Amino acid sequence: MMKDNNLVRHLDACETMGNATAICSDKTGTLTTNRMTAVQCYVGDVHYKEIPDPSSIPPKTLEILVNAISLNSAYTTKILPPDKEGGLPKQVGNKTECGLLGLVLDLKRDYQTIRNQIPEEKLYKVYTFNSVRKSMSTVIKLPDGSFRMYSKGASEIVLKKCTRILNETGEPRVFRPRDRDEMVKKVIEPMACDGLRTICVGYRDFPADPEPNWEDENNILADLTAICVVGIEDPVRPEVPDAIRKCQRAGITVRMVTGDNINTARAIAIKCGIIHPGEDFLCIDGKEFNRRIRNEKGEVEQERIDKVWPKLRVLARSSPTDKHTLVKGIIDSTLVDQRQVVAVTGDGTNDGPALKKADVGFAMGIAGTDVAKEASDIILTDDNFSSIVKAVMWGRNVYDSISKFLQFQLTVNVVAVIVAFTGACITQDSPLKAVQMLWVNLIMDTFASLALATEPPTESLLMRKPYGRNKPLISSTMTKNILGHGVYQLIIIFTLLFVGEQIFDIDSGRNAPLHSPPSEHYTIIFNTFVMMQLFNEINARKIHGERNVFDGIFRNPIFCSIVLGTFAIQIVIVQFGGKPFSCSPLDLEKWMWCVFLGMGELVWGQVISTIPNSKLRFLKGAGQLTQKDEMPEEEMNEDQEEIDHAERELRRGQILWFRGLNRIQTQIRVVNAFRSSLYEGLEKPESRTSIHNFMTHPEFRIEDSTPHIPLIDDTDIDDEAARKNSSQPSSPNKNNNAIDSGINLTTDTSKSAASSSPGSPLHSLETSL
Repeated sequence: MMKDNNLVRHLDACETMGNATAICSDKTGTLTTNRMTAVQCYVGDVHYKEIPDPSSIPPKTLEILVNAISLNSAYTTKILPPDKEGGLPKQVGNKTECGLLGLVLDLKRDYQTIRNQIPEEKLYKVYTFNSVRKSMSTVIKLPDGSFRMYSKGASEIVLKKCTRILNETGEPRVFRPRDRDEMVKKVIEPMACDGLRTICVGYRDFPADPEPNWEDENNILADLTAICVVGIEDPVRPEVPDAIRKCQRAGITVRMVTGDNINTARAIAIKCGIIHPGEDFLCIDGKEFNRRIRNEKGEVEQERIDKVWPKLRVLARSSPTDKHTLVKGIIDSTLVDQRQVVAVTGDGTNDGPALKKADVGFAMGIAGTDVAKEASDIILTDDNFSSIVKAVMWGRNVYDSISKFLQFQLTVNVVAVIVAFTGACITQDSPLKAVQMLWVNLIMDTFASLALATEPPTESLLMRKPYGRNKPLISSTMTKNILGHGVYQLIIIFTLLFVGEQIFDIDSGRNAPLHSPPSEHYTIIFNTFVMMQLFNEINARKIHGERNVFDGIFRNPIFCSIVLGTFAIQIVIVQFGGKPFSCSPLDLEKWMWCVFLGMGELVWGQVISTIPNSKLRFLKGAGQLTQKDEMPEEEMNEDQEEIDHAERELRRGQILWFRGLNRIQTQIRVVNAFRSSLYEGLEKPESRTSIHNFMTHPEFRIEDSTPHIPLIDDTDIDDEAARKNSSQPSSPNKNNNAIDSGINLTTDTSKSAASSSPGSPLHSLETSL
């Protein structure tokens, strides 16, 4: 599903994805099923590899845990009964919270009962989840007036804020930093290595008096008591590993950017096939990523990014800024010859900048927010990574379909124009009549576009590397095919034109009188020309030098129908067209010869495929650009978005104002010059006004404060000599930047009165100017 109507442009970008190009993919949804299930937990100083029986958990701990999960989650998040009998329960809302609510149900408790006791409007304070704190907290007011805050979030982050933990009896005990390090080593890392997302659940009690300052998050979200650590499994979609293999085979590098623990991200990346043991790759977290790409001042340097992104495969515990920085760094990189084409998937509001910056943005249609969908180019209605592979395949198919049509059309154009022009010059009459050319044009344009543009995409499209952004649409192989088939057709047509009557022992159609009946000679030429186009249309199905031009032809019934339908109509035109089509009926033998010469296109196509492109050096630069493309205006505008819009408008307005003043000054100079020549001889020499006098004592003068402002106009060049004689100093400012300067427009009335009479037309014109 597309967000906009510009499908071809985005699919064309999908075609060029690859060749050291990256897809920065968020893990949730696209690579995994996005169906969270709690499978392990650490509670009461015991690490349970499976969800324990409720009786094995201390009652006090169980009550606090159930309340913490039920209340400290969005009330819109629910687990509903399956749609059909025997199916899985339906998860609605945030999938991580659904996994925790599933744990409550597995512990034989009902979260909805607790929510009914404390409805959403009675929640005292809610600290929603964000990517900075990576946790969510909810404050409730207890019956005795005191407050209790429940928190949950990324395990290693929440544990740093815990000073106590519930023991095997449900009582809090001291939780020291070395205890946290031991838990990370023995509990969290093993869970993460199994590909589980680890969530820590905790709480904190506050007294009723004095009431805490709830706006001071740093002090509120601290001194917690840990309840448990839950390991949530998000299974990899079964079709994803195969889809990623196809991407890698097609020259597309897949990079996973996620907020999960680095061990969890690495485990999932291995399951998906993004990384393979023994390969030289980078798997780092956001903190290490920023340490590598930023200098001592904290600024991002492109040279540092270029050392990281080629080997980067997994970026864990990342922020939205990290994702945008990575995308921008890959796009701006000059490490390789071709500019990288980057596609990004995302579902959250914070993914908007990265989706907007990417060449192709994929938003999730199910889990994606409205902001993500608006910032993206393509919406995945099933939130599945395999749909991205389909987009790449369709993008390549669109690109190849255009190339196939161009190859066929240019061949027909070259031959038809040369035959019509040369035949008309030599024989004074074109071998192809006007109505026949209309039929050929119909075959060439409408039917060919339908036949060649309806080829369905195949897996073979993903077996090759992408073309790249600067590759010409007409490749050297296509040029070879166009010229090769054009030579074959011209040889056949001109042979039939000049010696065809001798070959078939028929009357010559050359130099026939005006309004003479159609001749078999020219009918054979027309019929053979059409037959060659029909069989060359089969050759045009392959544009990469493949030999088997019939491969997959029966998978496209439209192509077969058009070829057979065109052949049938051609029979009707030749046999029954008569004078309107300038055709004379042909017998079976002549028909067989026409078909035979047309089938020669298939044999000649094999001969052309045998000739290597390296032998045809004149094709080496076919369609190549003479210079590198400049950055598109859209991208330049995007890079300048940091400049304030009001400031840009101010600059534009000032420049227009200066330009207008400069034009007024130039027009006044012209008026005075005209006046001096008009009154020459009528005035005394000492009172004569010249343009130099005007420049020395101008009636209108632009007085500029330091720094001086150059007037932005092409007419300044013509007045260079006049400026040298002016008493006004030249401006030291050599750039066209007129932002921080001011100008004053002054009028010298004494000089204007001396230069012309008040009632003269020139005086009125000067005054109006």
